[in-house]
Amino acid sequence: MAPTDPGAQLWSPAPKAVLFDIDGTLVDSNYLHVDSWSRAFEKVGHPVDTWRIHRSIGLDSDELLKTLLGDAVDELGERAKDLHSELYQASTDRLRPLPGAVELLRALSGAGIRVVLATSAPKEELEILLDVLDVNDALHATTSSDDVDTAKPEPDIVNVALERAGVDASEALFVGDAVWDVKAAARASLGAIGVRTGGISSGELMDAGALRVFDDAAAVLADFEGE
Repeated sequence: MAPTDPGAQLWSPAPKAVLFDIDGTLVDSNYLHVDSWSRAFEKVGHPVDTWRIHRSIGLDSDELLKTLLGDAVDELGERAKDLHSELYQASTDRLRPLPGAVELLRALSGAGIRVVLATSAPKEELEILLDVLDVNDALHATTSSDDVDTAKPEPDIVNVALERAGVDASEALFVGDAVWDVKAAARASLGAIGVRTGGISSGELMDAGALRVFDDAAAVLADFEGE
């Protein structure tokens, strides 16, 4: 599939830094999170439809719990969160890089562009994701949930990533798979590229403010190398 706005210029001039979400953008993990949350909610006695869970993936975990548990969040939220973590970590052998993810990170780094992984995943999950990608030599910096109190769609994690990249928002791009990524980037005055590998449509990503939307990281790489 072609990008939704082929007229948008992304690489001319080239950004000084590119910030990446990881879950659903670089690593095929979104549906493992959906399954883990689904089983966690079932175990605490509050089943939630999986489509509703999927729509909330990428949100700050506290916001996700409020959205999906409603009035039961104070009673069940912490237990559900702990169960999700246990169930997800038990299934991480199923994680794999998404098409073109590793190659894109290496190509950007090789071109002198600073690559920063801007995720609010807990540190233990980040370490697993880094092992799956195995591209530490291409990374300028990373973030985790330890760095912020509030995650996407608030811009805090994006601002931390920009600071670690040592660039202004006007000198960087953000790549993500969720509307929450695009909204967080916009609130940090940063242009965003959407990818469809998290299961969110091109239309929704564009409506959230994405400059362009590609199928996956491989398509972003082809566009970068074509400039």
